[in-house]
Amino acid sequence: MRILLLYPPTPGTFWSFKHVMRFVSKRASLPPLGLLTLAAMLPSEWELRLRDMNVEPLSDDDLRWADYVMLSAMIVHKEAVMGLSERCNRLGKTVIAGGPLFSSGRETFPRLQHFVLGEAEEIIPQLVADLRAGTLRPTYAGAGWPDITRSPIPRWDLLDPRHYVTMAVQFSRGCPFDCEFCDIPGLNGRVPRTKTPAQLVAELEQLRCRGWKDMVFVVDDNFIGNKKQTKELLRAMIEWRERTRAAMGFLTEASANLADDPELCALMVRAGFKKVFVGIETPSLSSLEECRKLQNCHRDLVETIKILQAAGLEVMGGFIVGFDHDGVDIFKRQFEFIQRSGVVTAMVGLLNALPNTRLHHRLTKEGRIESDTTGNNTEANLNFRPKLSREFLINGYRDLMKRLYEPRHYYARIRTFLQRHGRGGPRLRLSRSDVQAFVKSLWLLGVWHRGRIAYWRLVVTALLTRPRQFPKAMELAILGYHFRRVARDL
Repeated sequence: MRILLLYPPTPGTFWSFKHVMRFVSKRASLPPLGLLTLAAMLPSEWELRLRDMNVEPLSDDDLRWADYVMLSAMIVHKEAVMGLSERCNRLGKTVIAGGPLFSSGRETFPRLQHFVLGEAEEIIPQLVADLRAGTLRPTYAGAGWPDITRSPIPRWDLLDPRHYVTMAVQFSRGCPFDCEFCDIPGLNGRVPRTKTPAQLVAELEQLRCRGWKDMVFVVDDNFIGNKKQTKELLRAMIEWRERTRAAMGFLTEASANLADDPELCALMVRAGFKKVFVGIETPSLSSLEECRKLQNCHRDLVETIKILQAAGLEVMGGFIVGFDHDGVDIFKRQFEFIQRSGVVTAMVGLLNALPNTRLHHRLTKEGRIESDTTGNNTEANLNFRPKLSREFLINGYRDLMKRLYEPRHYYARIRTFLQRHGRGGPRLRLSRSDVQAFVKSLWLLGVWHRGRIAYWRLVVTALLTRPRQFPKAMELAILGYHFRRVARDL
């Protein structure tokens, strides 16, 4: 049987990094990990092709080749999926669709007749049996949260890693917290389920044996959701790293209480973790209490970020504007907080109510939901009626993004971060693409771009005062070009 694994093109979002791909001569930031894992669950004798449309176009010959198309998509892919479903229908191809996009609102895709809902580990055996028998059902849904120690090593042989900036693995699913706006409790549950440390190390070893030496994103909902298991994994990763001399580094997502555990921070740095995304959300305590971001309440969030930076981790922060308890000074407070904290990569978005969240349920009950969300965290839009003026929020959001990523403000945050960033953990190699990116930045950022004076100030300062951190300074400077383009496009 011939299966085409299809991943739609992702629009230009904060995390697409599309504006810096030319610096590093890559085509996409991350591979479609879900499809690669699914591929490993299918019979080994079946013929599989992966088409990641962020890397290469989809041809009609690809579709004609396939007996079935397995499509995975997130909410942000909705528009692209509409077009792909029409295209597959025109060529008479049966599509089996899965992923967060289809967890609600499946009726908006009339051309799609078959759906896989939930996590695949318990569903795929029945799906495979029905495909072989020619008795494909309209819907396959899991009964609960599967044991992910049953999850296989992804089929890395189906892609060319040279097209990607970062590889991806997963250790756990689920998060113990219950933030009102978050869809993770509904999608993956509140009790974190983990793979075994040996299992994840085996995945990393396969990447190493395939020649991967760059960054790996551990895509967990909350990497420290089960601290005991996480520490066991980190010790196994440290042993593996020392034994194999693996060169790769890691980034992940974690809650702010990571800063409360010095041992965990130290283990992460020793294992090669360089970056961690933390949902900060807002400096407003009343807004944090409103959305039940309780792990962030009653703590000094700037100090929390400083602790992680001093441990040797770059903190990437998520921020939200538009809570009911936000005051008219919220944009000023967000800007001042982000500048003081030295969070260089500050992902700010207007609040949207995602499907199957407590926020969506509450706003529906209050009669305030006005449209579906697009899933794009950089769109100046809200899908509900806010308490503050919609026009005030949208205009304030646009102004905030522009201010944050103006060269002088952005480079000031880089300098603040470099001053606090602790040294520790293995040093990562400089790849050819790193050197190419720096050379290209000399022209684009140092000569062509209007922020060239601030750029050269950063170059000189980093070289003279923090030469060991110079590669990090240049990496952040280049990423800033993407963020400025995103802010401008708003």
